[in-house]
Amino acid sequence: MSPSKSPARAIAWMLAAVAFFSLMDAGMKMLSASYPTLQVTMLRGAASLPFVLVWVLATAGPRSIIPVRWGLHLLRGVLGMVMIGCFVYALRTLPLSTAYTIYFVSPLLVAALSVPLLGEHVGPRRWVAIGIGLVGVLVVLRPGVDGIISLPGLMVLVAALAYAIASVTVSLLTRTDTSQSMVVWFLLIMAVGAGLLAWPQWQPLQWKHAALIAGMGLAGALGQIALTRAFQLGQASLVAPLEYTGLVWVIGLDLLLWGVLPDRLTWLGGAIIVASGLYLLHRERVQHARRSGTVDHP
Repeated sequence: MSPSKSPARAIAWMLAAVAFFSLMDAGMKMLSASYPTLQVTMLRGAASLPFVLVWVLATAGPRSIIPVRWGLHLLRGVLGMVMIGCFVYALRTLPLSTAYTIYFVSPLLVAALSVPLLGEHVGPRRWVAIGIGLVGVLVVLRPGVDGIISLPGLMVLVAALAYAIASVTVSLLTRTDTSQSMVVWFLLIMAVGAGLLAWPQWQPLQWKHAALIAGMGLAGALGQIALTRAFQLGQASLVAPLEYTGLVWVIGLDLLLWGVLPDRLTWLGGAIIVASGLYLLHRERVQHARRSGTVDHP
């Protein structure tokens, strides 16, 4: 039986999820200075897995992780490797706030991909919002300012695209598989796959990083649990916009840990991307209400 909706609790869980994921990403950025990209990707999955398994055993039990649609789980795990790998590569040189700003294009990409992959209808106003959001990405990437678009910036775009495709697979998986199975197999496939690819350039783990790795894993697991609870307790149109509060966290972490702040073009591009994403979520809420017969105005 699904839990009753509670908007206030859903908001609290989503704010907590965003905070945990921001801390996890800061941990990945710190580890990327000492280990190859694929090794950090493996550590991201492997370090969270024990905590997530404890959560599964304490709640739904081991039977809940039995997969139904193996192919989609495998595809999602591979997309996770691409997503985390590209993001970690970018974090080697980009501030967290800049990477997050570009990454926020992912809701726009989800909307665009829902047409060919899920057969959904996207109206002209939402296509305009998607286009404006992509303009915001170009503002952050600033092609022509330094002669070329930066490779790290493009890697964040690839990560956002992988995330968007993975989000579409979640829409398909929720019809047959539990959220517990999706989380466990996502982390396991990502850890094993990235670990095998990282093996030729593997660097011995240093004891001084043990607490950082464990903390990153715990933050990732708590973020995943909080995210699941948020979407159980509240409508997606209510909790999804709160993902943008991550920018507040990463700006603070950038300043505290690395002494950097976003420049004016990053602020401008970020405002354009966030405004476009919020408009898309607003249109989705209006369309959902229309389908439910609860509103009769645009």
